[in-house]
Amino acid sequence: MFGRFERMVAGRYLRARRGERFASIIAIFSLIGIALGVATLIIVMSVMNGFKADLMGRILGLHGDLTVYGYGRPIEAYENDVAAIRQVPGVKSVIPMAQGTVLVEAGRFSSGAEMQGVSQQSLRDWTALSSGIIAGSLNDFTGENAVAIGTTMADRAGLTIGSPITLLSPDGQAPPFGTLPRVKTYHVAVIFDANWNDYNSSIVLMPLPAAQKFLMLGTSAVSLIQVSTADPSNVQPTRKAIAARLEDPRLRVLDWTQSANGFLDAVTVEQNVMFLILTLIILVAAFNVISSLIMMVKDKTRDIAVLRTLGASRGAIMRIFLMCGASVGIVGTVAGSALGIAFALNIERIRQWLQSLTGTNLFNPEVYFLERLPAKLVWSQVWEVIGMSLILSLLATLYPSWRAARTDPIEALRHE
Repeated sequence: MFGRFERMVAGRYLRARRGERFASIIAIFSLIGIALGVATLIIVMSVMNGFKADLMGRILGLHGDLTVYGYGRPIEAYENDVAAIRQVPGVKSVIPMAQGTVLVEAGRFSSGAEMQGVSQQSLRDWTALSSGIIAGSLNDFTGENAVAIGTTMADRAGLTIGSPITLLSPDGQAPPFGTLPRVKTYHVAVIFDANWNDYNSSIVLMPLPAAQKFLMLGTSAVSLIQVSTADPSNVQPTRKAIAARLEDPRLRVLDWTQSANGFLDAVTVEQNVMFLILTLIILVAAFNVISSLIMMVKDKTRDIAVLRTLGASRGAIMRIFLMCGASVGIVGTVAGSALGIAFALNIERIRQWLQSLTGTNLFNPEVYFLERLPAKLVWSQVWEVIGMSLILSLLATLYPSWRAARTDPIEALRHE
């Protein structure tokens, strides 16, 4: 498509000589702009994908794929429901849970928290938490005085294994002179790290019998049943099968696509908006390519006229300047892609290095809910960014190249 003569002339034009540096400087800045735009777009999309994947993994790991609960009431005789759910194909684990809101007090520390009662075996099967135990043992998670707390709460309250912790529930006995809250002191038996700051700072786990007693549910009732499946991406058939097996029509089954739908929509909208905004960087760089090519065509008007008189066709002239502009776009896209991919693959190391260099917290887990900065490269998106950059760069060269090909050699040489 491009002859040897055209490649030679295009390469000569790209190497600026004295007096022709200004257009080349604009071309260099255009190349840098395209590279930075492509790199930024790849990095931001990778971080957004990482956020989405990491948060969804935490949500499914900590809250299950399905939740069974009653309409404003506890689930009575839950053992029968648990047995029925376990018989459904595709069910991986079933965790009956007592749940309530409590006030946590330890010395001068005081904070609201969510208390969750689970059995010792259920906690062992709950890999999202049992795999993150950093102090204590699950063997001690038994009896009426043991609790498990997250590492953030332990750090804030200054708690260690064996430390006393007082829980206060607003739901208590109702004597004639008003409701009295329930207050009881427990001891920390386990400290866990769920890799999710919100869970580490506001969840207190308690053995199921002790939680049932504290929340006055009774030994045969729980607040909800948490279900994990073998295929979370295809959870709807399992949800329908569980709903069909449950005999109590007052029970409701909710899967993660229903409970987290608003979150998924918000993340998707943010991804699309960020993609459009950052595409403008590449678009601005493409306009710079137009400017540099127009200036190059202006400077090379006499050369174009001479080439035309020597027999070069309009198509050859157009291809010469297409190669000049496309070279800027291709080199900028390749450099930006390499930079963006390398940055995305090492973003956590770079963050830690910048934090140690500046002495500031660049990724506060209390704000972003995660303990580290995630990034996930989706290669289909990377190729979309590369293709879009190349197309915009090519389109930016069309008009200046067409104008160069339309140059009249007689008019250009009339005053020479």
